[in-house]
Parts: sequence; structure tokens; C-alpha cells
Amino acid sequence: MVRESSTTTTAIGTSTPNAVRRDELYLNLTVPNLFRCPISMDVMKSPVCLCTGVTYDRTSIQTWLSQGHNTCPATMQVLPSTDFTPNLTLRRLIHLYLHHTSSPAEFSPTSLPARNPLLSQPEALDLIKNLSSGKQTPPASKLVDFVKFSEENRRFIANSVAGVSDLVEILRNCDGTEVSDQVLSILECILPENGVKELLNKMILKSNFDYLSKIFWFFQKGSLNARISSAKILESIAFDGESQRKIAEKYGLLYELYKLSDEESDRNDAVAAGLSALISISTSKTVKKELVRFGIVRTVGKILSGSDPVRPVVEKALVILVSVATCSDGRGAISEDEECIKGVVKRLMKCSGVATEHGIMVLWSLCCLARDRTAQQAVIKANGLTKVLLVMQSDCSAGVRQMCGELVKVLRGKNSKSCLASYETKTTHIMPY
Repeated sequence: MVRESSTTTTAIGTSTPNAVRRDELYLNLTVPNLFRCPISMDVMKSPVCLCTGVTYDRTSIQTWLSQGHNTCPATMQVLPSTDFTPNLTLRRLIHLYLHHTSSPAEFSPTSLPARNPLLSQPEALDLIKNLSSGKQTPPASKLVDFVKFSEENRRFIANSVAGVSDLVEILRNCDGTEVSDQVLSILECILPENGVKELLNKMILKSNFDYLSKIFWFFQKGSLNARISSAKILESIAFDGESQRKIAEKYGLLYELYKLSDEESDRNDAVAAGLSALISISTSKTVKKELVRFGIVRTVGKILSGSDPVRPVVEKALVILVSVATCSDGRGAISEDEECIKGVVKRLMKCSGVATEHGIMVLWSLCCLARDRTAQQAVIKANGLTKVLLVMQSDCSAGVRQMCGELVKVLRGKNSKSCLASYETKTTHIMPY
């Protein structure tokens, strides 16, 4: 919390340098949520509104769109248009708030929600320590607000080994209450910070306590948000073969991740989290065969054939399909699922270059590598030959274009002796077991 000093703070723009810094810090902690960009969480300098009705800072949303995203970051809705409109009213309010008040208390436009004061950094660590020791404390939601408030706060928690260790300790002792949901959310927030994944890998997978059983319990008894956060944590710590094996072999975890990817709700983030975790641990033949047995091919087919899956979900679904297509069980399941093959063909040239490349890799595995006649007929029936020709004429990589050429020959009924040729692309790993 920001504490008042004995020096009087003057208005911004007319104060001494020290007073300006105090005012800026105070405003930074109390500025209404409405004035903050949902992406950067900073006060917006040039607010613009998307067609979904959500307002972002111009720089943040331009960066998001320039990275190839076609969804609204806040709602994850697919954007029918990426045009945005300046939110002049909000810009005037922000300007008034920042430049025409000597303190936030002087600014009170109707219905604008004021932000509760945040914890200070030492208070945040104290709260984590008290929670880990079971003491009565302020609600853990204050910690969630703290880490979501700024990148600086997330970095502060991430750089505190004791803080991260205590957070993991809280998970060990909690019983799936609201506290566990909030702690999992905090850990999810700090995952991108340097060293956090390695630290969590050591604490969760190399501890004497069986944390994987605890995470399995969260999957079974926790909320959907807890399951999403758990999946993201598992994905982050599965960065080497030993870690992937431990997670995959833990009873029930693989199936729980599969169920999350098959989430029946409209939560695209849940499906994406489940698929991402499965991709990170499905590196062995045994795991891939288990996923096929669970029904991952049917699940991916349902996703690809859907009317409104967001791009990240489509891309991840095709990545997992490429993975299972490297084993005979997977290729057999895909060949027998006409709806899945139809979905793969449907997404060629419709989603992104990454999705198209993975789709071609799947079709090539079935039709050229395995020479599966059932799959070939299903691709032809879905108008796959036309789609492959379109991909071949697009600005695709040399490896994808070569695979397209092989597919065209096979689908036209011509024999190609080069179907088993090695490609100097990532398709070199597609070899049958």
C-alpha cells in the first residue's frame, strides 16, 4: 500500500520532481480499471474500440494483430473486422483524470469504478508466507489483483524463490477451496517470467511430496479455471523427456488433460490449454496410442468441423493430429474417421499458414506415407484435391509444396516413386513405428 509522507503533494505538472513521482505512483495504484488496457494493464494513451466493443490501447492491439491474431484478446471472439475506432470520450476522461486533478479523490465521474489500493511488494510476500503457514490473512484474491496489476509485480514474485516456494506449499496443504484456485491463477500469471518454469519443475517433479497427485485432485474436484491453470502449469514444466514421462505416467493425468481438450463448454481457452499440455507430453509411442484410445481423433475432428473455433485452437488441434499420425494406431483412427479428414481439408487455406502446413502433413502421412486407400477416398470426397492444388499455388514453403505435389499424384491415381523421399523440413520426423 502507498503510505502518505509528511510532504504535501501538489498537482501534477506544477509540483517538484519528488512530488511528481509520488503522484504518479499514487495514480498508478488507484487509477480506475476502465482506464487500463486489458492487454498491457497500463493506463491507455490512445484508446481504440474493436468491433466486439472492447477498448484497448492502440499500441497494444496493433501489436496483437500484427502477430497474426484474429481474435479479441478479452473475449477470444473471432474478429469479422480488424478495424478499430478511437474512443474519444474515454481518452478525454483519462486526460482529465491524469492532468486536471491533484489527487484521485477529486475525480468522480458517474459510475466509474475506483480501484482498491493494492498490496505493497513486502505485503504481498508476507501474505504468501502467512497463507503457506495457515495463518488467518486477508483474502488470497488480493494476491491475484497484485500479480495481474503489472509486469513489475509479476516479476517481483517470480524473482522471489521463497515466494514461489511458499505458493507451491499452499497447494500442498489446501483442499480445493477458493484459495487453491487463486494460487493456481497466480502461478499461471508468473509462468512467462525467467526461471519460473525451471523452478516449478524442480519443486513439483523432484520433491518428496507427490504434487502430481495433488494436481490430479484439482482436475477432478477443482473449478474449470483451476483445471485450465493446472494444465498450463503442467505444459510449462514438461520441457524435457524425464518430465514428460513423469507427467504422462501419472495415473489419470493424461485422461484429465484429454477431457479438458474435449470440453463441451464454449471456453476456447479450456480446449487450448488441454491441447497445449497434451502436445507437450505426447512425445512417446505409448502416450500417442493412449490418446488414440481415449478418442483424441474424434475430438479433433469435432473441433475442425465446428463453425467457430478460434485460430489457436485449430492450430493446436492439427499439431496433435500430426503427432498421433506418426504411429500406425493414429493413422488408422484418422483414416476411419471421415469427419476428421473432412475437417482437416476444410481448414486448409482457411485458418493460417501454420494450420495449412500441419493439415498437409496429416494428409501426406495418410495418403502418401501409409498409402491408405480409405483415407485417399475420404480426401477426394471432401474436395481435397482442389484444396491441395490451391495450397500448392500459394506462398507456402518448399517442403509443403513438395508434399502437395505428392498428394496430387496420389489423389489423381498416379504412382509416385518419391513419396517416401526425405524432406528437409520438419516432416522428416513423420516415420511409421
